[in-house]
Amino acid sequence: MRLRALLDTDALGLRLLGGEDELDRTVRGVMTTDLKDPSRYLSGGELVLTGLAWRHGAADSEPFVRILAAAGVAALAAGEAELGDVPEDLVLACVRHRLPLFAVHESVAFATITEHVVRQVSGERAGDLAAVVDRHRRMMTSGPAGGGPDVVLDLLGTDLDLRAWVLSPTGRPIAGSKLAGAALPADVSAKLAAEHLAAARTGRRGPHRVLVGTTTYSLFPIRSSGRSAGASRDVRETVLSDWLLAVEADAGDWPAERLDLLQGVTQLIAVERDRRDAARTVRRRLAQEVLELVQTGAAPAEIAARLRVAAPVLLPGLGAAPHWQVVVARVEWDGGEVEGGPVAQSLLEEILVDPLTSGPEHSDRIAVAHTGEEAIALVPLPAVSAEHDGSESGVLADTLLEVVRDPLSAGLNDDGRLTLGVSAAVHSAEGLRGALEEARHARRVAAARPGRVCAAGHQELASHVLLLPFVPDDVRRAFTARLLDPLRDYDRRHRAELIPTLEAFLDCDASWTRCATRLHLHVNTLRYRVGRIEQLTGRDLSRLEDKLDFFLALRMS
Repeated sequence: MRLRALLDTDALGLRLLGGEDELDRTVRGVMTTDLKDPSRYLSGGELVLTGLAWRHGAADSEPFVRILAAAGVAALAAGEAELGDVPEDLVLACVRHRLPLFAVHESVAFATITEHVVRQVSGERAGDLAAVVDRHRRMMTSGPAGGGPDVVLDLLGTDLDLRAWVLSPTGRPIAGSKLAGAALPADVSAKLAAEHLAAARTGRRGPHRVLVGTTTYSLFPIRSSGRSAGASRDVRETVLSDWLLAVEADAGDWPAERLDLLQGVTQLIAVERDRRDAARTVRRRLAQEVLELVQTGAAPAEIAARLRVAAPVLLPGLGAAPHWQVVVARVEWDGGEVEGGPVAQSLLEEILVDPLTSGPEHSDRIAVAHTGEEAIALVPLPAVSAEHDGSESGVLADTLLEVVRDPLSAGLNDDGRLTLGVSAAVHSAEGLRGALEEARHARRVAAARPGRVCAAGHQELASHVLLLPFVPDDVRRAFTARLLDPLRDYDRRHRAELIPTLEAFLDCDASWTRCATRLHLHVNTLRYRVGRIEQLTGRDLSRLEDKLDFFLALRMS
């Protein structure tokens, strides 16, 4: 459609402010944006709608208009709702760049203009796939209200009759079209993810065709739109973090136009991926701050204050402060030329999400930092009763990798390795240092095992294992630190003598009367101290297993 046709429709509420000589330009689509630089979403011929939120001063208009003109957009339409009249500096910039400029009355919604243009363009180009691309672009670049990847997949279904899904690198469902119905079965998703990662590692160009049973799928990689097009990067830096688009069709017979369309769709979905990554910045920073406090030996009160800040971000609406678990991951590549920390960070954010959940938002409750080649996750857990030590809930090492092992093994190929260690749950800031060391040493236990993908949990550092002669001294130290450091920190701050009390209590075979007599304490005072020991460590001194662990920890310390 022509620009001048827009002025003939009174319902659109458009008023021409400049560019009368350019009204015969063809409009091929419409895009709504308030980005200062929307160039990567422009292909030329668009009517650009903007609410002017990008403009903070007169100097902003010239570069914005220059970007639009260079991209070959048909015209700019500025809303009057934000600033009242369209600023004069924007009018002059459009005149300089010969870009037609319309004012949109504040009573007219951008959606009204968008739908009108889409109907006109679609009618004039019935059967033209480029029209679908324009519609996808409009939906994905209009901001969070655009609907995310589900909207794009729905358009693929309604316009091209294609069933499609967006999957994480481990096969977790991110989005699916209404036409696709239910999510793919977990085994199918895992197989598709594994085939995609294996193809990416061998350098084969997408789409990759995969036969599962009697159904053929075409897999299109979704790469971050924030990467420089000409940047030369090792595939191992991103292979374990890229999403993929799975389409139930054989793309081998598709014409070039349809392949181009699907490649364009992956670029639009990549915008949503970048939004999710940007949202993770706060959680990553929280994890980094807590990690630095723990590793530098900060006071437990300072760590606890930081955890109180983190809890509402990670678990909004939670009434009680949660308990925490620490998970450590390391990705190592043969040769060592590829940094493993960032890869492990994005991968840990992925695999800590319940594999049966869908959508990108479930990772919003996990904070992961990375230091050197190591990624460290701070996982909040719902408040549990004092008698639980976390071993029956939270992240479990033996089930953590069950669903994702095959896809990750394909992505690691023959030159990569992933090892993870999981701590027990801790109930206070005092326990985080021990939990971090415990998770690190559990990861070392996993690293001693064969296989490309291995994990070990805190249960494997239990007292009966520590009696074996091959267990390294640092593993023993980690075990004692987790049990005794909270008590030592408390004694140092309060002069409470919890460690001597624990030693005497065990030496008296847990007899309240004998222990109170030995320590010259009232029995109620002794009960208070033992209760504090149990509260700080999450252990129960009426249980034989916990008494044995404390006994060994005291002897090894």
